[in-house]
Amino acid sequence: MREYSITREKRDGRLAKGLGLFGIVLGLGEVFAQRRLTRWLGVADQPWLMRIFGLREITSGLGILANNQPTGWVWSRVLGDAMDLAVLGGALKSKQKNKRNVGIAIGAVVGATGLDLLSARQLTRNSSTREYRVVQSIMIRRTPEEVFSFWRQLENLPQVMPDLDSVEQTGNGHSHWRARGLAGKQIEWDAEITGEEPNRYIAWRTISDQAYAHYGEVRFLTASGGRGTVVRVQMNYWAPGNSFGRGLSRLVGQSPEQKLQLDLYRLKQTLEASEIKTAEGQPAERPRRGSSV
Repeated sequence: MREYSITREKRDGRLAKGLGLFGIVLGLGEVFAQRRLTRWLGVADQPWLMRIFGLREITSGLGILANNQPTGWVWSRVLGDAMDLAVLGGALKSKQKNKRNVGIAIGAVVGATGLDLLSARQLTRNSSTREYRVVQSIMIRRTPEEVFSFWRQLENLPQVMPDLDSVEQTGNGHSHWRARGLAGKQIEWDAEITGEEPNRYIAWRTISDQAYAHYGEVRFLTASGGRGTVVRVQMNYWAPGNSFGRGLSRLVGQSPEQKLQLDLYRLKQTLEASEIKTAEGQPAERPRRGSSV
């Protein structure tokens, strides 16, 4: 269910590992061929400085390869790149410089800095995001077939979820969702059904890397004594690792748990107050008043 998130993390991790390998190779060159490099640049022979830079590259590269979350090590590469640029900038003032070769070196370091910065930001984003799980359930005095039929027709959901403007089924289990976020800002995302068993459960996830990534499932369980259906919803979503996102939602009056519970209550009210046609096209019996949840 977390395939899209895992894919993104693997992609970001591959870039970091590649930079780590590159750093080790570069560092070995700086350590064992420092005199040749300084001559190529046409600057004063300072093998000790080149050796220090080489050891730094090797250390950060090994740190990246040895850690599953090498965020700090990649940021150390960004800092090292800044030091390299400072030294190369100083080399331009040297009377012995080879201007062409120093320019090539500066261009290469600028390119490496861009990749290092991109990787560091990706890893920081991944490490600062946490997955949250919300689970709510409610008993509805309708059969599992009736409740499933209403939910499976995704266009019905805006009737019970007021933040939703529309849901459009686009075919092959895919759908496009439009909703209102904070301050009435419209947000959109695409989703797909990842699992389904008629009258028993539906599972879904958002597609690709989206700002509103989430996944979950709805189960339709027969209540004890045949009193109706227990609808159980589980939703997993990503939010900032600190509590700002969740705290903000509580500040405006609705945590994800509260919102989901209210949506389920509206679903209960809608289905229990309406006539739902059975598979034979006849209206189902209205629930008797006074029944308890």
